[in-house]
Amino acid sequence: MSDESLTGPALQSHGGLDYPLGKWTPPPGEPHEIAPGVRWLRMGLPFVLDHINLWLLDDHDAQGPGTTIVDTGICAPACTAIWEGLLPGLRVTRIIGTHFHPDHVGLAGWLSRRTGASLWMTRGEYLMARMVQLDARDTPPPEAVEFAVEAGWSTEAIDRLQRRGWRHYASAASPLPARYHRMTDGQKIMIGDRCWQVVVGSGHSPEHACLVSDDGSLMISGDQVLPRITPNVSVPMMEPLGDPLGDWLASIERLRRLPDTPLVLPSHGLPFHGLHARLDQLAQGHHQQLEALHDFCATPRQVIDCFPVLFRRPIDETLIGMATGEALAHLRRLEMAGRMRRERQDGVLRFTSI
Repeated sequence: MSDESLTGPALQSHGGLDYPLGKWTPPPGEPHEIAPGVRWLRMGLPFVLDHINLWLLDDHDAQGPGTTIVDTGICAPACTAIWEGLLPGLRVTRIIGTHFHPDHVGLAGWLSRRTGASLWMTRGEYLMARMVQLDARDTPPPEAVEFAVEAGWSTEAIDRLQRRGWRHYASAASPLPARYHRMTDGQKIMIGDRCWQVVVGSGHSPEHACLVSDDGSLMISGDQVLPRITPNVSVPMMEPLGDPLGDWLASIERLRRLPDTPLVLPSHGLPFHGLHARLDQLAQGHHQQLEALHDFCATPRQVIDCFPVLFRRPIDETLIGMATGEALAHLRRLEMAGRMRRERQDGVLRFTSI
């Protein structure tokens, strides 16, 4: 995904969504006020998904005016340099992490230590981040290799996995503080003069926190609702019999109970109106993939056989892990619905429609 940063018409529409700023994005590292007391900060990422949107919320406490930071960017020199330039003008009151992925909390620990601000996350996300960070090692655990074998990876792909080690999360995230402030679903948080409600979703990550303003005008959606791409929903190696796609679809139904009024502030892509339309698109897309996969598995298929049915792009060595998790999420959802069965042959799983 690459949204071109340019000034354009005041309003553009696409796929039932309205983009009040057109295709315009703020220059990297330069906060832009998108609503009273809410500034949009964009940082680059060295991935296929080449940027992240962060949010600076006007705040105040007993010490006076301050700023709440929502998400941080990864632990990399380019992102650190942006914060180094901004911090002299900020008194940070708290740091909110929407979920544990390193582009969202990779600099949360560093920022907390630099500013003295507390870290706010849901319990599931904080504990997951701490666990994967502390599990860094030179070689992947045997379960990770077994997971790849079960999916039908080639010998070459498994060799690359073993050579790469198990430090990819830790390399992109500074150590988190050993204490945090827990956020819970439905919790109300006063940030400055605006009250925000925590709305928790699941599937993309264990306990993802969105923030919705009490007046229904704004929603900081993290990765739970993105305008142009579908967030990755994967069966993780550590929970091979999980049902993250079931969790994801259930979360979409919960989010539909929110008003359709907010300007949605996503972590990737452009701010937009049309929350319910986008939720409908996300649900419909996954249901279409489930039906296509059910048809494809009329004869037994390995997990890797399913990639062309689910993904438009070729799956190379940089994407095979994510693709495996997502293919398994769809196979597992069909299995949980009683429409798919699995069998194991020589350590490899094969799935057949029922």
